[in-house]
Amino acid sequence: MTQDALRLEAAEGTARERPPMPSFLTSSLRVFDLSLGRMLWSRGTVFMALVIGLPVIIALICRGVTAIAGNNAKLDGVPISGGALFGAMMWLLYLRFIVPILAVFYGTSLMADEVEDKTITYLFTRPIPRGAVMAGKYLAYLACTILVVLASVMVVFFLVVPINGGSIAGSFLDLVKDLILLAVGLVAYGALFSWVGAQFKRPLLTGLIFVFGWEQAALAFPGYLKRLTIIYYLQSLVPHAMPQDDLLGMLQSMMRETVPIGNVIIALATITVVFLGLAIRIVGRREYVLDQ
Repeated sequence: MTQDALRLEAAEGTARERPPMPSFLTSSLRVFDLSLGRMLWSRGTVFMALVIGLPVIIALICRGVTAIAGNNAKLDGVPISGGALFGAMMWLLYLRFIVPILAVFYGTSLMADEVEDKTITYLFTRPIPRGAVMAGKYLAYLACTILVVLASVMVVFFLVVPINGGSIAGSFLDLVKDLILLAVGLVAYGALFSWVGAQFKRPLLTGLIFVFGWEQAALAFPGYLKRLTIIYYLQSLVPHAMPQDDLLGMLQSMMRETVPIGNVIIALATITVVFLGLAIRIVGRREYVLDQ
């Protein structure tokens, strides 16, 4: 047998011994399983606990104050409605602050933390598509944030809605709408900031400027600029879960435009698919150089 034949036979044997690379979905689920536990017990856990704990503390204070005042608790002479108070917390705290800030903090760090901790090499040496690393970590981000945010909302709901005789059963459908709205917000914002984290050198700063700079300014100006924000589409869904007969409802109606539900779904789905796809593509092609 010639040397070429021996080399060919050895190469074929090596190829037969090497296990096939798993599919993109299987690889993503493996990274998800690996990342979820690390994310829940990471240094960001304290930050997340503080953020989601804020509405719970406010709800406890409101419940305590109204318990002392009895069923006649009033604000500026108007009886406090548990449903209206819950809607205000949903809009001002969860939708306008907690959802975007958690998405910025976790979304931008999906790859940045691996680079900073110099652990990205171990992920890329595994026999999986490199883009699956981003996809799996994005799924872990969704599981982590949706779990804790929705749990916080449930606690606030049961604390606040019964104030002044509010009906939990009568507000349950609104609660379901709110939970879906927050989950959709985490999905869309997370995809955007996953791309920011993969693309920019200072992703956290870039994300904060977008959320608290660009989005706030765009909503304040008339015209089409607001269509280039995520909150514009999310906010258009809030009136379905908030009362319209109080001061907050009137204020909200002045700050939003009614967007057809079909347009909202298309816009948010497009944002999610495009930016998550770009993030996966960047991670799959970029060469990461770790500082010594």
